[in-house]
Amino acid sequence: MSSELMLVIILALVFEFMNGMRDSSNIVATMISSRAFSPRVALGITAVAELLAPFLFGTVVAKTIGNSIADAQVMTLSILIACLIGTIIWNSVTWFFGIPSSSTHALVGGMLGSVYMAVGMDAIKLGGLYRVLIALFASPLVGFIVGFIILRIIYALAWKATPNINGFFKQGQIVTALSLAFSYGTNDAQKTMGIITLSLVISGALKEFTVPTWVILASALTMVSGTFLGGWRLIRTLGGRFYKIRPVHSFATQMTSALVILGASIIGLPVSTTQVVSSAIIGVGSSERLGKVRWGVADDILTAWVITIPASALFSAGVYWVIQFSKA
Repeated sequence: MSSELMLVIILALVFEFMNGMRDSSNIVATMISSRAFSPRVALGITAVAELLAPFLFGTVVAKTIGNSIADAQVMTLSILIACLIGTIIWNSVTWFFGIPSSSTHALVGGMLGSVYMAVGMDAIKLGGLYRVLIALFASPLVGFIVGFIILRIIYALAWKATPNINGFFKQGQIVTALSLAFSYGTNDAQKTMGIITLSLVISGALKEFTVPTWVILASALTMVSGTFLGGWRLIRTLGGRFYKIRPVHSFATQMTSALVILGASIIGLPVSTTQVVSSAIIGVGSSERLGKVRWGVADDILTAWVITIPASALFSAGVYWVIQFSKA
């Protein structure tokens, strides 16, 4: 195993650790804010589900990341190194300022920037890229709409219920939280699997794009480690700054997010957990009352979504230029 290949694998696992640390907040924020679970119990449940998910639901998303964005025949390990460093830099910036931006957007932007700087637009598979971008940008809208509808359905079914129904919504989160954690582990861990497997193909260690078991296990364990540490600043942003979250909101948000993310994973589409959960929270709150949501916070997060792909692309392109300059 060459030093470049080792570096790609290490950087990919660092990215996955940060991804787990950041996106764990998306999974557990509503559980904690609604007081359904303590922070450590919520993170423990999430970690176990995330570890098992890639083994249960396959690696279709990994193949999309590894094969559908850029032509593997012109890819090099230097391109992947630049992509990952640029992505990690951008994720570090947003983490430092407590901005729940999308690691998935950052990874796609990083790949686009480094590939473009190295070999130009001809190496980018526009058909696959459009499919990925449509999934990334449509999934928040879907999350908003589904969250809006699900809360209306819940209220219609429970309109004669007593306040004791809050106990059901708290206990029911054992199912919805596990479903969301499984869907997150199915989608997000596979992005790192796709990068590592692509690097193995580029280096000649693999003859075809098939995700090895050790790559699945390493990616899942790294994400779980990040998840268990948690991203407490982002938990506060997602869990409390939109509006005061009650058990019914948490239940509806988790159900919505799980449906959207797992549905995308089954058909091989990478989506942003941050986007889906945030938009589901907004959709659920808006369903109860439009004025309930603090739209200023939503605007800040939307701004981060819009700039993430171009920002990470610029960082990765700059890193690739530095790598090539240092070799000259």
